[in-house]
Amino acid sequence: MSDYIENIIAQIERVVIGKPEQVKLSLACLLAKGHLLIEDLPGMGKTTLAHVLASTSGLSYQRVQFTSDLLPADIIGVSIFDQQQLAFTFHKGPLFNQVVLADEINRASPKAQSALLEAMEENRVSVDGVTYELPEPFFVIATQNPLFHAGTYPLPESQLDRFMMKISLGFPDRASEKAILKGDNARLFEQLPACINLTQLAAIQEEVNIVYVADELIDYVVALCERSRHTNLSVNPLSPRAGKSLIAAAKAWAYIHQRDHVLPDDIKAVFNSVCEHRLVGSRQQPQGDSQYQGNSSLAEQLLSSVNSHQPFEYS
Repeated sequence: MSDYIENIIAQIERVVIGKPEQVKLSLACLLAKGHLLIEDLPGMGKTTLAHVLASTSGLSYQRVQFTSDLLPADIIGVSIFDQQQLAFTFHKGPLFNQVVLADEINRASPKAQSALLEAMEENRVSVDGVTYELPEPFFVIATQNPLFHAGTYPLPESQLDRFMMKISLGFPDRASEKAILKGDNARLFEQLPACINLTQLAAIQEEVNIVYVADELIDYVVALCERSRHTNLSVNPLSPRAGKSLIAAAKAWAYIHQRDHVLPDDIKAVFNSVCEHRLVGSRQQPQGDSQYQGNSSLAEQLLSSVNSHQPFEYS
């Protein structure tokens, strides 16, 4: 299966130029059966990454533009009265795709945002008392603009917690930006073949699930969660669900790097993406916040305070 992983990463990186770590994190999130939140300025390639990841993985894809007047029925679907059958018939919405891009999710009202909650947690939705199963795999990629942009609504903590990872793409370096401006990646974008089929993807996800995690590493994750609950930093404590997401993401990260067991470095590699948005919650990071020492995020400060070899001896 390692050849499939290498081919997927190589194809995505031909379009999403100069972002190897973000590409691997996105793929790890898919392989770990999580959901992905991408926050960045407009025009940074968020939608492109989502589209390329879906095309390369051979999954059905639908983009939903979240706006202030979007209704839950626009996402889930709606029941319409059929005059010939004299009964209501449910017409499925864009949510019934394997990859759903919720574009600019924080421009929609909280009511529309909450329409994703049941789907993201349980892979099903209920309409008019009837439960509909969503396709497998079901992968939500949401993009959001920074909260200081006009017309945005912060996602509540309960919805942020549904996202296994949150990443940002950031500005490209000089060479990558030059390649983007030349447009070579845009021509490739229209001709992307699938590198994998549904059966192969399911087999890889199953292999990721059985990647070995030693008890000592589970203790390390427990200690990180406990540390978030007893720290001088003003953070939201990490829940057991955050710990499960951290282990699942670390397994996928190890698998991508061709290992059948997790190392402490795998947990460290995904910790910021899995935990920073949970620690910060819906609060906006104020400029000059004394909690942010230098360029270190809250997740990085928390991670540095726990020794992976002696996890319950906090520094």
